[in-house]
Amino acid sequence: MPHVRRPRLSPQQKAELWARWKRGESLSAIARALARGPTTIFHRVAQQGGLPPRPRQRAARALCLPERDEIACAVAAGASLRAIGRRLGRAASTISREVRRHGGRTDYRATRADARAWQAARRPKPCCLAARPALRRVVAAKLAADWSPEQIAGWLKVTYPDQPAMQVSHETIYRTLFVQSRGALKKALLQHLRRRRTTRRSKYATTKRQHRGQIVDAISIRERPATTEDRAIPGHWEGDLVAGAAHSHVASLVERHSRYLLLIRVPHHDTATVVRALTRHVRTLPRGLMTSLTWDRGHELAAHRRFTVATDVRVYFCDPRSPWQRGSNENTNGLLRQYFPKGTDLSTFSQRDLNRIAQKLNQRPRKTLGYQTPADTLAAFVASTD
Repeated sequence: MPHVRRPRLSPQQKAELWARWKRGESLSAIARALARGPTTIFHRVAQQGGLPPRPRQRAARALCLPERDEIACAVAAGASLRAIGRRLGRAASTISREVRRHGGRTDYRATRADARAWQAARRPKPCCLAARPALRRVVAAKLAADWSPEQIAGWLKVTYPDQPAMQVSHETIYRTLFVQSRGALKKALLQHLRRRRTTRRSKYATTKRQHRGQIVDAISIRERPATTEDRAIPGHWEGDLVAGAAHSHVASLVERHSRYLLLIRVPHHDTATVVRALTRHVRTLPRGLMTSLTWDRGHELAAHRRFTVATDVRVYFCDPRSPWQRGSNENTNGLLRQYFPKGTDLSTFSQRDLNRIAQKLNQRPRKTLGYQTPADTLAAFVASTD
């Protein structure tokens, strides 16, 4: 199936990203707010070293879009360039160059001319350390000797008091290290910093409100009834998210008695989206066919209480780093790799596609079921309860 790429971040989304980053929000929180993957947000932040890019501004003497609109209208009306210049308070030569650069009298368009001028105005200045080789060599040597940027900046002021060209602020050193596109200091020098960070963090950043690794009111698998363990009674399920490329996921649910599989499309893996998708599908099952669900410690089911209230299905959580406690689900996820090889973008699969794949697995004979199929095994149970 063709790979579907998400649209790029809009200027408004980029502004919101940096505003949230400056407020100290985590990458995951920003990703959820912008409906993007955390890695997408990380790469955007890391590219700038955690430092918001400076907003671009037009030079005071540059032509603006309203002026270009007037030029376009006047040119179309046949006015002379000198008359247009007098009307705008600009030199005739300025108007002449503007019209000549952007299509002449016959093809001049204000919007197109403004966009081209804005793009052509990109003239990144070389950073301080890139423009001063002697200073750069001193800074790199001191960093390699495990000096901090603040120590280097202070030492330079004392050592070269009358040479401004041999002085630099510690903030500039940090910026040059974090923003590698400046090309002045090698990335390997980052390992000599006290803290091995590669991006600048906001002073408001904290993990206190993020509840990392915590699931409120999680019920341990050790509290699961003994009748669930022997697989004799159907109705107990195991679940997990199968991960794919581009932060795509599919929820897999496996019934422990019959090994019957459900695949559920989840647009995003935040807990609200996952719980909503699971609830919608579980409600379509015959009453009593799902009484419990065992999940791993993934935060995607942090809102498990909402799921239980909506479906009357009790959720149990495995111990940390214990995937073997969901053995049926783990085994089935391995079988799914025949259809979802590593690196597959799972967001390209519709729910109908997932239903077809689940049906194929449910109609395969299984050795553990005496070569009966999961579909037949579950159907026999449903028939016996009617």
